[in-house]
Amino acid sequence: MPKEGLIHIYCGDGKGKTTAAIGLSIRALGRDYQVIFLQFLKWQETGEISAFKAFNNLTVIRGENLVHKFTWNMTETEKNELIQTHNEMFRHAVSLCTSDKCLLVMDELIGTYDMNLIDREMVLAYLQHKPKNLEIVMTGRNPAEELLEIADYVSEIKKVKHPMDQGIVAREGIEM
Repeated sequence: MPKEGLIHIYCGDGKGKTTAAIGLSIRALGRDYQVIFLQFLKWQETGEISAFKAFNNLTVIRGENLVHKFTWNMTETEKNELIQTHNEMFRHAVSLCTSDKCLLVMDELIGTYDMNLIDREMVLAYLQHKPKNLEIVMTGRNPAEELLEIADYVSEIKKVKHPMDQGIVAREGIEM
């Protein structure tokens, strides 16, 4: 039986937050964990999402049918629909964590939380009262103080240099 589940944050302006969460997901799958990979603010097909289809113990939840705009270009109606969808995605993901060995990854939750694109009180209450054995990972740039306080691990990934600064776009198989 696993020990008490902990809460991880992978944050910062560097490349690799989602990649770190994927690595932990693969490790957990290799130890017979159930993995729920909840992805906010991303809808494009990526290599990791394609590869995840090979795993039976992994469920991916994404907002694939959402309005694909930056939030500052959305109408109030579109923002409200996005918030409602994010809340539903979150509730669905946490309802799936039924195993004693479950990893819940919430990719880009930190940005979603920061921009008020999810019910923050619901998220915080869940984190404060999560099931004992549930391991949770959250990714994003700038976590709110209350998320930092509740986390057991906080890893900051800092950008020192990035090809995008020289105009090199994301490459299939490497960044996506």
